[in-house]
Amino acid sequence: MSADYTEDNIRTLDWKEHIRFRPGMYIGKLGNGKSIDDGIYILLKEVIDNCIDEFVMGHGKTIDVSIHGKTVRVRDYGRGVPLGKLVDVVSKINTGAKYDSKAFKKSVGLNGVGTKAVNALSSMFKIDSVRESKIKTAEFCRGNLTNDSKIDSSPKRKGTNVTYIADAEIFGEYTYRLEYIERMLWNYAYLNTGLTINFNGKKFYSENGLLDLMENNITEKINYPIIHLKGDDIEVALTHGDSYGENYQSFVNGQHTTMGGTHQGAFRELIATTIKEFYGKSYDSQDVRASIIGAISVKVIEPVFESQTKTKLGSTEVEPGGKSMRAFIGDFLKKELDNYLHKNPETATSLQAKIQLSERERKDMAGVKKLAKQRAKKANLHNKKLRDCRIHLTSKDKRAEGTMLFITEGDSASGSITKSRDVNTQAVFSLKGKPLNSYGLTKKIVYENEEFNLVQAALNIEDGIEDLRYNKIIIATDADVDGMHIRLLLITFFLQFFPELITNGHLFILQTPLFRVRNKKETRYCYSDEEKKSALNDLGKAPEITRFKGLGEISPDEFKHFIGDDIRLEPVLIKNDSAIKDMLEFYMGKNTPDRQKFIIDNLVVEKDLVEEVL
Repeated sequence: MSADYTEDNIRTLDWKEHIRFRPGMYIGKLGNGKSIDDGIYILLKEVIDNCIDEFVMGHGKTIDVSIHGKTVRVRDYGRGVPLGKLVDVVSKINTGAKYDSKAFKKSVGLNGVGTKAVNALSSMFKIDSVRESKIKTAEFCRGNLTNDSKIDSSPKRKGTNVTYIADAEIFGEYTYRLEYIERMLWNYAYLNTGLTINFNGKKFYSENGLLDLMENNITEKINYPIIHLKGDDIEVALTHGDSYGENYQSFVNGQHTTMGGTHQGAFRELIATTIKEFYGKSYDSQDVRASIIGAISVKVIEPVFESQTKTKLGSTEVEPGGKSMRAFIGDFLKKELDNYLHKNPETATSLQAKIQLSERERKDMAGVKKLAKQRAKKANLHNKKLRDCRIHLTSKDKRAEGTMLFITEGDSASGSITKSRDVNTQAVFSLKGKPLNSYGLTKKIVYENEEFNLVQAALNIEDGIEDLRYNKIIIATDADVDGMHIRLLLITFFLQFFPELITNGHLFILQTPLFRVRNKKETRYCYSDEEKKSALNDLGKAPEITRFKGLGEISPDEFKHFIGDDIRLEPVLIKNDSAIKDMLEFYMGKNTPDRQKFIIDNLVVEKDLVEEVL
């Protein structure tokens, strides 16, 4: 029987109600702070973006950021919001100066939404604006105005100060991970040379832009000094390393486009074109780009992004009605990169030698690769190791950023996830036994080893990650010794052959509960011993306690809770000072006294993990 559909069913939500009712439309997902794309970081970015726009327009060279507990404060020294419009700017959708290209020509925030979303999703939001020795303050609670002060005189420096607390009603129990914030702030510094950002007593500053970014993040041996080129509204840096694959970072108007877009695609294509023309050789583009490490930053008037979180650029022109993105980047590279290689013959020689080496390796691998593709196609058809989803990252569907592939061990775990998943965006790949330890092996092993070959084929990364089919690759293994070993072997595989999947933030570990604590009225799932203690305390006497020793012990109905909106993912991160080869040698190389000592010193046995409950 269908429900009645009358005038009473029609509702009109005001701006703050709509943001709170559908926060995902404005900030992507929510999360608890463990993932770098969780909503609390998007809120912070929205506030900082406004400060960056002021700097780009030539107003204010310093931004102060502080986070203490859950209280966030961001202060710039730009022009300050016009005092008479202060309340409107943070509480009226489609209100802002960025609709006026005279005031903000190459801004990130163009939709008049960002700060309003922060306001609506904060239990406390306060904004102060200082202009011409006058100050005005407005305070809000969940988007509702609680204090609208009169304009008063002030000796403070001009600019805008925003203080807020993200609302626990929306975000639940969340914690800021400072390493995520520091990575974000470093990107802001690299892309805005001359800008100083102070964060909790730490200074973020760059003089050399993308050159500094590359020097501070590359951990492998490079074949020649980093090529760094700057022009009007464009900056690029590139070199070749000794790892497999291609590694790019791209930015638009200071925004880190982690999902790439038209600018990154054009950069990738036109690097190969320019280099081939310089040498006058018809090299395969794949050989030119093999092991490349590159970064590009462009400034665009009225950029079009493919989502509110601005992680992928959709603009095909650098300004409405202007030069195409491809022509803009191509003209720059054809002139500047060509000139650089002519002026630096040693670099040109080293680059050509690297291309020729990649060419020889590719030709040696041709037969193996062809056979492996045939095996992968046959295995996928008959073994059904991959239970695919309907939407892929390469599609135009707005939900594509939510696509994920779970890599599981065993039939029981993959069966539970398969029955619980969202068939539109979640795929499942089932491993057969433990993968091979790939440390120190050549890429030939990727094609000759069935499991690795099929993983690569499922992800569609044979020719690089440009056509990666899933945004998140999630290792889902049991929380026991065997599960941890499989997890480490998979991470080793990705680090060895596809490190860009990790450096670009695509690899995660699925967190599943260790305990279920329940009584007749309530069930609690606990991810740690501390959560279990809290549940025991809250649920009173003699609750039933279940220890999950494997993913297969969790029923499909329960699994829905753990891979749905409240999914807990632990990102696999490489810190800037990490050396991938050294790290792999330590963990996955031949046994050494240092590693034996590390294991002994950090050994945690079952009795340490689980307290007696009786």
